[in-house]
Amino acid sequence: MQKIIDTIRQEFPEKKIVIIGDLVADQFLHGTIDRVSREAPVFILRHEKTITSAGGAANAAVNVASLGGKVSVVGLVGKDKNGDELIACLKKAGVDCSGVLSSDNFQTTTKVRILASRHYATRQQVLRIDYENDKIPDDEETQQKLTEKFFSVSKGANAIVISDYNYGVASRKLIQTAREFALRNGIPILADSRYRLKEFAGVTSATPNQEEVEELIGKKLNDDNELISECIRLREVLNTQALLVTRGNKGMILIEQEKPPLFLEAVGSKEPVDVTGAGDTVIATYALSLASGLDFSQSAFVSNHAGGIVVMKKGTASVSAEELIESLLKHDAKEEGKKATDLSR
Repeated sequence: MQKIIDTIRQEFPEKKIVIIGDLVADQFLHGTIDRVSREAPVFILRHEKTITSAGGAANAAVNVASLGGKVSVVGLVGKDKNGDELIACLKKAGVDCSGVLSSDNFQTTTKVRILASRHYATRQQVLRIDYENDKIPDDEETQQKLTEKFFSVSKGANAIVISDYNYGVASRKLIQTAREFALRNGIPILADSRYRLKEFAGVTSATPNQEEVEELIGKKLNDDNELISECIRLREVLNTQALLVTRGNKGMILIEQEKPPLFLEAVGSKEPVDVTGAGDTVIATYALSLASGLDFSQSAFVSNHAGGIVVMKKGTASVSAEELIESLLKHDAKEEGKKATDLSR
């Protein structure tokens, strides 16, 4: 455990991660239900405040920065208010945004979550409104500019992350460019893709959740043995060194080449407060850990703790290095307590 903690403190700040992907403005609109409308049988929500945070690939970048790492992001925003606010969020977090392309032909992808309550009650999410682009930005000019942005920020990178929400930034050409760069420089390249994971074959590792695995193979997996066998097959199809499958309150499973499956129990409460962006936290921590010299099992262990911390926070959140170390130390103390109890029997 001490090696892992030393790595977080000493190596994380020295590593640079480049994140390619779909930048999302996550907005949280807070309001109080005032009365019922006369126009229709609906509540009237009195707006109080709207908070913009970094979502999607932008959230992964913020998590790398909050863990102490250096991070540059390659992505696309529109020349609009939400794009400006998203870039401001990233810069405030310490993320290098010189790889971000701003376009008149693109609307910043925005997800607005309406959080409502009566007076003095806990707010709950009642609605989400998504603002997306009708067309994927796959024209040759845009893709060439994104490729140039990637090369402009990738010098000195220790790992590359592709965070794909299917909004068009992670084109086949850019994926191939990043994969070749990683191979040429001997650094890990990781992928997290909501719908297109099979297009990322040949990356070092990938981090799908169980639902995404089920969608890829086309069936529901009802027991651990079936899940393991399908994940082993999927790792081979993807030609990755390791596959880290997240399972919510059931923890994670690491499928590593030529090694037995590793089960990781969920950290913390079995009832998360908010799972928004938890996958971004996991891949950010995983990438930073691998870039810092930890092996796949150690990196998965650390990422599991990071994910366990962030789901206990409301909204799109990040994890600090000190929070992560505190969680690891608590786990270590708990394990030592178990050993002492076993020896006393």
